Amino acid sequence: MKTLRALRTLAAPRTGPHPSNFTSPTFFLRPYSAQPQEDSDHNDSDSVFNSADYAIPTGVSPSGAGDDRAPPQPTWSDEHRRRADQVLFGDKPMRVLEVEEDVEEEKRRVLAKMLLEAALGDPDDEDYNDEEKAVREEDQKSLAVGIIGAPNAGKSALTNYMVGTKVSAVSRKTNTTVHEVLGVMTKGDTQICFFDTPGLTLTCSGFPHKDLKARVESAWSAVKLYDVLVILFDVQRHLSRPDIRVTKLIERMGAQAHPGQKRVLCMNKIDLVEKKKDLLQVANQFKDLPGYDRYFMISGLKGSGVKDLSQYLMEQAVQRPWDEDPMEMSEEIMKNISLEVVREKLLNYIHQEIPYEIEHRLMDWKELRDGSLRIEQHLITHKQSQRKILVGKKGSKIGTIGIEANEELRSIFKRDVHLILQVRVK
Repeated sequence: MKTLRALRTLAAPRTGPHPSNFTSPTFFLRPYSAQPQEDSDHNDSDSVFNSADYAIPTGVSPSGAGDDRAPPQPTWSDEHRRRADQVLFGDKPMRVLEVEEDVEEEKRRVLAKMLLEAALGDPDDEDYNDEEKAVREEDQKSLAVGIIGAPNAGKSALTNYMVGTKVSAVSRKTNTTVHEVLGVMTKGDTQICFFDTPGLTLTCSGFPHKDLKARVESAWSAVKLYDVLVILFDVQRHLSRPDIRVTKLIERMGAQAHPGQKRVLCMNKIDLVEKKKDLLQVANQFKDLPGYDRYFMISGLKGSGVKDLSQYLMEQAVQRPWDEDPMEMSEEIMKNISLEVVREKLLNYIHQEIPYEIEHRLMDWKELRDGSLRIEQHLITHKQSQRKILVGKKGSKIGTIGIEANEELRSIFKRDVHLILQVRVK
C-alpha cells in the first residue's frame, strides 16, 4: 500500500504558483495573478462561496433591474397635495375643484419659465455631454505620484481618499499592501495617477533589510520613476512610540534628492493627536532636511489637509497625454480592485500568519449579457489545517468573507456582481 501511495505521488502533476503575466505601468511584478487562469481542482461544497446562493438584500440592483415587488405607492392625501401646491405656486388660497384647470395652467407657466431660465443661464458641469467634457490631447496634463512609507503609515487610506473609491485594501494588519496599486484621479484637464506601494523599512543603520522580499525590493528600485514622491509617516505613533527605522527612512529620502522629482513629507493621522502643538514639534524635527519641497499635515482617513495636498499635486502636473480613460475603469484596474477587496475581508477575518501565506488567484472574469460581472477567485492554502480555518464551520467563514466582498464590489462597480470564492489546498 505504501508503494502505491508513493507511485501515485510521483505520478501526480505538480502544481505550483502561476507566474503573473501582468506588469503595472511602473514595472512591478504582481505577486499574485490578476489574469484568469484555468484550474480543474475541486473541493467539497463548504469550501466554495457562490453569491448566487445568497439573496441580494437591497430591493433594486445596481444595474437598475428591480425585484418582483410592486413599486411603493404615494402616501400623501389629495388635501395635503393641494396644500403643497399652494406653497409652491403662490400664497393665494387654492380655488375649488371647478377651477382646477387654471391651477394646472399655472403649473405649466411656472415650468416653462424655469426651462427658459435654465436655457439662458450658464450650463452646469453636470449638464455637459461627453463631447463637451472631453479634453483635447494637446491640453492634457498628467502626474505620477508614488506614495511610500513604513508599514501601517496609512498609504492605502490616503490613496483611496484621493481617488474617491476603494482601489487598495485597508487593514490594521501590517503589510496589507503586497504589490503596487494604481488609483486614478481626473479633474478638469489634469489626471493624477497614484501608486500605493508596499511598506518600506530600513535597519537601524539606515539601510534596507537584506531579507526583504522581491516585491519590496522592486518598490525601492522604482522610487525614482515617479514625478512626485510622497513620504508618509504616522505622526501619532511617532509621538507615542518613536521608531528609529522610520526616522532613518525620512532622513534618507530627504538626503537623496533626485533631479526632476519633487518630494513632499506628509505627517499622517493628525486626527489622532490630542495636543496639536506636538505637531509643530515633529515638523521642526524634519524642517532642515534639504530634499523636501513641502510639508503637509493630513489625515488620509478623515480628509483633513488633503485638499491642500491635492491642490499642490495639481500644480505639479506636466503637459502630456493621459494614461487612463477618465470616464470608466479599465478592466485591468477592476480585476485588481476585486482582488484587493477580497484580500481586505480576508485580513479582517483570518489572523496570525495565515492570510500572508494564502495564494490568491483570479481564475475567471466574465461580463455577462445583462451587464453583470462573474468573478471567480481561488484561495490556495499550504496546509489542510489552514483550509479548515479559512472555510470555517460549514463554510461560515468563507461565506462571511464572500458576502461582504460581493456587496462592496457591487457598490464600487455599480452593477451586479456574481462572486465565487473557492478554498483549495496546494
